[in-house]
Amino acid sequence: MKNKYQRLISNTAILGIGTFSSKLLVFFMVGFYTACLSKAEYGIADIITQTANLLIPLLSLGIAEAVFRFALDRDEDPARVFTTGLLTVIGGGAVFLFVVPLLNQFDFFHGYGFMIWAYTFFSCLHTVAIQFMRARGRMKQFAGYGILSTAVTIVLNLIFLLGFDMGITGYVLSIILSDLLVTVLLFFTESLWKFVRVSTLTRHHFARMLRFAIPMIPTTIFWWITNAADRFMVLGMIGEAANGLYAVAYKLPSLLILFSGIFIEAWQFSAVRDRQDTDHSQFFETVFDSFQALMFIAGCALTAFSKIAVDIMAAKEFYPAWQYIPVLSVATIFSSLVTFMGSVYLVEKKSVLSFITSMIGAAINIVLNFLLIPTPLGPNGAAIATFASYFIVFIIRAINGQRYIRFHMHPAKLIVNTLIAGSQAFCMVAETPGWIAVQIIALCLIFTLNARPIIAGILQVLRRRAK
Repeated sequence: MKNKYQRLISNTAILGIGTFSSKLLVFFMVGFYTACLSKAEYGIADIITQTANLLIPLLSLGIAEAVFRFALDRDEDPARVFTTGLLTVIGGGAVFLFVVPLLNQFDFFHGYGFMIWAYTFFSCLHTVAIQFMRARGRMKQFAGYGILSTAVTIVLNLIFLLGFDMGITGYVLSIILSDLLVTVLLFFTESLWKFVRVSTLTRHHFARMLRFAIPMIPTTIFWWITNAADRFMVLGMIGEAANGLYAVAYKLPSLLILFSGIFIEAWQFSAVRDRQDTDHSQFFETVFDSFQALMFIAGCALTAFSKIAVDIMAAKEFYPAWQYIPVLSVATIFSSLVTFMGSVYLVEKKSVLSFITSMIGAAINIVLNFLLIPTPLGPNGAAIATFASYFIVFIIRAINGQRYIRFHMHPAKLIVNTLIAGSQAFCMVAETPGWIAVQIIALCLIFTLNARPIIAGILQVLRRRAK
């Protein structure tokens, strides 16, 4: 039987192959999008999708997180869990049809109201289905459907943008139809229809799941604010063109989110499944040390190569977007660490604490955006606000989380890593004298400081496998 480390690495590898392959395809599509859409159109398309992401937790009542967490408990009836999630989304979708006329009142969304509803509704259905499958341990299938979903989106993008020149409508419609088609396929190929049993529902069980799920609504909204409100504020304070550049700049740090998201999906499964083990705290410590090491190495590498990456992936008019990437890279490192610490709350079912800490982060982000975006910093002010909010929330969760699962977090190394990454980002953005040498030195220092836990973890797994 695989030990917990081998299982974690195996699940991460499976999810990595599926998720990274699919997301990497989307990443390389940025050049296609920027060629088919103007800066203003790209910015509006991004605002539409971000608005839909804001509405997702409201429509679904945050039930997808509850479906995943409760389906992992061995004493829960899977059919009851899945049916609760499915009916919650259908009910929310029916209610949110009344929001469509309100959306059409905004200039940015005029004519796109129903598309935003469809994006939100089918995304929620897809998420409930896919999270239920992940909780059942079907990682290979979970990864495979991720690749399929991306492939369908890309094919539809080529048809709608290149073939029919549908612009913003084609961009958003591709995502909607992909979620719809893959969800229908899931229901039949994975026999999810067998888990739809209304007769299994009870008021008590529905209430238990909602008590866990409802705090996830403001939690998700607050994280949306931290992640996306800066784009609305850049749009309102500076303009569509600046927001288009900022949206492109976000695409590179999204690779870090992709990387950490792959791991977190596997980690959450292991963290909950193995929560009764006597060495659970040591498990957290070992995994956190390796995770933060990888994130700092990846983030600093992204900062160093930000100019080259933008030059390769985007049209020439978007090249100035590189200057926002270094700060966003450091912000994304701490976004990933915050998510890792959130796994403590997931294991202990402390969703209210996730809500409180995310609210603090969102408040900090909004205040700093108002203060910094109108300054000469411009969009970089928004990036700094994003970093500050994630950094503070990480500190709060790191301290508070020790009440529930106590593990050593290597604070001295975290501080040194942060100082190196921050200094590197500053020198890159300011293009200080010798900035190229600074990038090389920073990469060497970060790798030297963080390589050991990664290598030790690999050797530990290899030794266990040899036994």
